[in-house]
Amino acid sequence: MKILDTVALTQNLPDLGLYKGQVGTIIEVYEPTVFEVEFVDLNGKTYAVETLEASQLMQLYYAPLPQTA
Repeated sequence: MKILDTVALTQNLPDLGLYKGQVGTIIEVYEPTVFEVEFVDLNGKTYAVETLEASQLMQLYYAPLPQTA
């Protein structure tokens, strides 16, 4: 995953007020598996910015993926 990729949470994080399925955007990469993710509502207002592990995220795709062997 890289900066500006769209991701979704794969687990609930109730202490942060975030829940599985919420969608965010990677805004910083700290390590290959550690990312700062911004969560924005439908009005464009940021409601959370959190540092998360790759294991807590799923990358979302808006186009067909290339075939893999």
